[in-house]
Amino acid sequence: MTEIDGHYNMPDKVSYACRLLRKAVGAHGARLVVMADPATLDAIDQSLWTLQPTEFIAHCRSGDEDHIVERSPVVLAESGTTSLPDRPILVNLGAELPTRFERFERLIDIVGSDDADKQAGRARWRHYKDRGYAIRTYPYGASAN
Repeated sequence: MTEIDGHYNMPDKVSYACRLLRKAVGAHGARLVVMADPATLDAIDQSLWTLQPTEFIAHCRSGDEDHIVERSPVVLAESGTTSLPDRPILVNLGAELPTRFERFERLIDIVGSDDADKQAGRARWRHYKDRGYAIRTYPYGASAN
């Protein structure tokens, strides 16, 4: 069953996600898919390019050529995308329930601090709980793993 981590009250989801990706890939060699709306994906893409050269994280879009997707530790995918590469971890920054989240070993669901994002996050979390998933929660400022 998919492990679900809920990170909530994030004042800057993009910055938080980039730190999380840097830690996951850099320290643990993780391979992840990040789902979000197009504007958020653009912001993440831009942020990942502006990290220090020694902290750069290779990444691509889900629609890029297969050989690029295969080699990239981080794949950025628009919410609702159904054709995703096989990766153990899905990071969701979108308002929607992530498509086929249950095929991943782990889901990291990031919820912002604004009211609309909180409402969407609560709806997703109810969906997970109604289906028997336990959610480990990490409020802003707490250390995860």
